[in-house]
Amino acid sequence: MRAWENRPDTEVVDEPLYAWYLAHTGLDHPGREQVIAAGETDWRRVVDELTRPWPDGPALQYQKHMAHHLVPDLPREWIGSLHNVLLIRDPAEVVSSYLRSRATVTPDDIGILQQLELQVQLGASAPVIDSADFLRAPESYLRWLCSYAGVDFTDEMLSWPAGPRPSDGVWAPFWYDAVLRSTGFEPPRPRRIELTPEGEEVVALTRPAYERLYDARLVL
Repeated sequence: MRAWENRPDTEVVDEPLYAWYLAHTGLDHPGREQVIAAGETDWRRVVDELTRPWPDGPALQYQKHMAHHLVPDLPREWIGSLHNVLLIRDPAEVVSSYLRSRATVTPDDIGILQQLELQVQLGASAPVIDSADFLRAPESYLRWLCSYAGVDFTDEMLSWPAGPRPSDGVWAPFWYDAVLRSTGFEPPRPRRIELTPEGEEVVALTRPAYERLYDARLVL
């Protein structure tokens, strides 16, 4: 998100379905009422905004979505009209990160199962990138992504000033500590992950889906 936003020709849209997701599911996330108040709770209006032409806007639009926002009764046909990339991460790391902001977690909360569904729906038109691979060679992957999107790569995508952005969702104070501190990409580093039995169960239930996605990932 920061890499694309640092381009002068790109607009960033941060989790546009989040308000709808919270209103629809009734889940209690940090800043729930603020998110709902600040966002759009009609998914049809959200999708219309995401897929319509914007001739007076910037040349590019980068949409950051969370796959777990795609609950089963949300239609997904519109997703194929976008250039899609599935960014995956080891479920143990995802669960560990998630539990720093919420007390409980379920398999549907972390998006991996939904990512596999999207990969089946979209097929080869949605490349899969593992976050650890990306962090080992961010420039190579960004160059590939730019080529995939039909735009030129720019060095501005590799570093940016720390701090918030106007495009950050109102949930940034609850979820974006590392993002707000960042000034570029850091190489992956080993982390000691300790999970509750509940967290371990979620990892076990989602790892087969992750491994299927991992086997299909783009390797540069």
